[in-house]
Amino acid sequence: PFDEIAVEEAVRLQEAGKAQEIVAVSLGVAACQDTLRTALAMGADRGILVETDAELQPLAVAKLLKAVADKEKPDLVILGKQAIDD
Repeated sequence: PFDEIAVEEAVRLQEAGKAQEIVAVSLGVAACQDTLRTALAMGADRGILVETDAELQPLAVAKLLKAVADKEKPDLVILGKQAIDD
């Protein structure tokens, strides 16, 4: 899955000393915690779940990710191509 490829790249950057912390973010229902657990098992330092029962349209996803990025202030954002359930 594309999100795992993004986590793998983040781990490579961290191992190369080019990243200090890996934060995985998932948007959706509580079951999305499994995606975050996978990211943590792969090497992410922490996970953020933006929980919502609503089916999110692309613009809503973009706005939620922007809000998380504004709060977290990352130096680099690596995104998966699509959600695994798309």
